[in-house]
Amino acid sequence: MTAGLYGRDSANGFLYLLASDSVAGRLFLETRVFTLTSLNLNGIRSATSKGLEAWLETHAPDALCVQEVKAQEPDVVGRFEALANMQGYFHFAEKKGYSGVGVYTRHTPSDIRVGYGSQEFDAEGRYVELRFDTPTRKRSIISAYFPSGSSGEERQQAKYRFLETMYPHLCALKQEREFVLCGDINIAHQEIDLKNFKGNKNNSGFLPEERAWMTRLLNEAGLVDVYRQLEPTATDTAYTWWSNRGQAYAKNVGWRLDYHLATPELAAGARSHAVYKDQRFSDHAPLTVEYDWSLA
Repeated sequence: MTAGLYGRDSANGFLYLLASDSVAGRLFLETRVFTLTSLNLNGIRSATSKGLEAWLETHAPDALCVQEVKAQEPDVVGRFEALANMQGYFHFAEKKGYSGVGVYTRHTPSDIRVGYGSQEFDAEGRYVELRFDTPTRKRSIISAYFPSGSSGEERQQAKYRFLETMYPHLCALKQEREFVLCGDINIAHQEIDLKNFKGNKNNSGFLPEERAWMTRLLNEAGLVDVYRQLEPTATDTAYTWWSNRGQAYAKNVGWRLDYHLATPELAAGARSHAVYKDQRFSDHAPLTVEYDWSLA
């Protein structure tokens, strides 16, 4: 892969690649099948030590949205700014070893937006949006990491504040452009989205307020849960996260926390999906959807 030119916004913890003339990128422009994968890495250094790069070389997505990078710019430069011939664009958290999101892509974006305008949560590195606009359409790929409230009431209240500010942002964005938001949403929307729904009704990730927020996002704001569009009744095969405690993974006691949330036009192009479980790169599984559109 030909090395790209780098741009940096140190104030916002943002590293991006400006350009590349890779053969892979030129080939990408010629296809209309767009493969988009989302994965919570639980640390990019950890995930790559477990075979992630080799899998990406074989899997060859057109774009990869990642969450919980858990690294800062100096950790990424020279090592992780590109993976499997995809160029990386990141939003790092101010706190070291915490949060952080990124998008790897084979196509150079027309614009990059870091954060969504919340002083509180933009400091945590939770949102990066790559825009691929042409004179005839506006299209974005977003990687987002929603807060977890499982550590206690303080973080649960922070999660509610995040949801309160994210909802109008996504509504406004939907009015001006088509987009797919990929990420760890940290909400299991329905009872079929987790193994032990009866025992988790009072736990973060499955609280009534969180589920109601997701229902409102789908029913009122009009976004589409792409996986559920393709698999409306799947249960055990839908899970993307398993606790490291006990035998949760071995017994498939999981949760569906990772999503593709899309505007209706882009969601209509979804043709197939896969939750990859043959290898474990983190406590989450990669969620891939193939769409019949491209970024060209």
